[in-house]
Amino acid sequence: MPRDASDLLHGTLDVLVLKTLSWGAMHGYAIAEWIERRGEGELVIVDAALYKALHRLEESGAIISQWGLSDNNRRAKYYSLTTRGRARLRSESETWKRYALAVGRIIEST
Repeated sequence: MPRDASDLLHGTLDVLVLKTLSWGAMHGYAIAEWIERRGEGELVIVDAALYKALHRLEESGAIISQWGLSDNNRRAKYYSLTTRGRARLRSESETWKRYALAVGRIIEST
């Protein structure tokens, strides 16, 4: 039975959040929406998982947060990358690319 794409997301959510924030500060809903849109609907972000990842990334110093107003004038916490977060994004992106290539080679082997 094929696995749901969201099962594979668990180990990659941090790097996806970091990549998303490389485009600028966003609140949680906007982060999830950006990932889902770029993933063409194949990656659905569960709120609890997203906020755990945001908390984890903030604790590690990869992102910072501040309160602001969303487009619909509601109070929202906005997250942005730190210098440490940009370095982590570069490192984890390279690791992910190597991993994806290796998995692809295995899956495509005959």
